[in-house]
Amino acid sequence: MHSRDIIKRLKDDGWVRVKGTDGSHQQFKHPTKKGRVTVPHPNKDVATGTLRNIWKQAGF
Repeated sequence: MHSRDIIKRLKDDGWVRVKGTDGSHQQFKHPTKKGRVTVPHPNKDVATGTLRNIWKQAGF
């Protein structure tokens, strides 16, 4: 899965990007859910294990 698709799905669920997280990774936080989610960007394909951990952290 492409990192753009991951970021779109997170934003659709209410996650917002944390300011000051420029570079090869972006962090997102949710107004009601605990923790932060870190997404490598830009990446054509995110590894399966990384994707699984992102979804787990996001509560999907």
